Amino acid sequence: MPETAELTKLYSILEKTAQLVDVTASRDKVWPILEAFQDVIGQSVISFRASTGSSADDLDCRFTMLPKDVDLYGRALEKGLTPKTDHAVGSLLKEIHQELPIGSYGVDFGVAGGFTKGWAFPDAEKLVKLSDLVKLPSVPPSVAANLGFFEKWGLTDMVSVLGIDYAKRTVNLYFGGGVGDRVPAEVFQEKGVKAILGELGLAAPSEELLKFCERSFTIYTTLSWDSPKIERFTYSVMTPEPLGLPVDLAPTFERIIKDAPFEGHNYVYGIASTPKGEYHKIATYYQWQKRVEKLLHSDA
Repeated sequence: MPETAELTKLYSILEKTAQLVDVTASRDKVWPILEAFQDVIGQSVISFRASTGSSADDLDCRFTMLPKDVDLYGRALEKGLTPKTDHAVGSLLKEIHQELPIGSYGVDFGVAGGFTKGWAFPDAEKLVKLSDLVKLPSVPPSVAANLGFFEKWGLTDMVSVLGIDYAKRTVNLYFGGGVGDRVPAEVFQEKGVKAILGELGLAAPSEELLKFCERSFTIYTTLSWDSPKIERFTYSVMTPEPLGLPVDLAPTFERIIKDAPFEGHNYVYGIASTPKGEYHKIATYYQWQKRVEKLLHSDA
């Protein structure tokens, strides 16, 4: 399929998916991003994510498993997808690439708002240690400020994904998921969940969150350069059957699950805790199986 036809098909899928969550896609925002990454879209994992929180007015699209030689932030700057900045957020990804064992990258954009995030994925056999991460000059000071918390809960040596939000100037750190690296069970147990959220000054967990955490497989934290505190703590579940989760699904989520213009292969559902309360998110995979099968066969 010619690249132009492939992009046209992807944009159509993206536009129809956005309509399910009451979002209008902006071709002016989206098409330049598709063109900027068209050489790697075919080999990437593609997902769409909806939220009930502050991002409920947009639908996120994510390309992941981009080759590690792709300078995603450099492309974003070159193509005018994001403004150049002297803030540390603009230099962090380059430092991560140079100093940490990164195997692939990813990019996020809102179908209404445009380019937002860059992602770095360490090799599964060698996850990132926080002791190495905090040595990077551009890392938010809040990471070092919370080393005691991460050590207390057994998370210091298992950073599996690093996300940089250029628009909000925050960093997401995901934990667990490597070969032999699992988040300690107590992090997901009722006593642990209550203790963690209380220690961080976040909202007390709802009964829904406590029940959901029994099935969680990973967590991530959100930190910024502007505060020493962990701003969000999110629990996630991967499942092929999201309708079976112990949660009250938003109507927009139900429409994505039932009416998405493609066959979803898997879903990731998350509940984020903030100082003001909880909100939910769901990601559905548009392009998944082909890429995963290719990786599995290459490792055989």
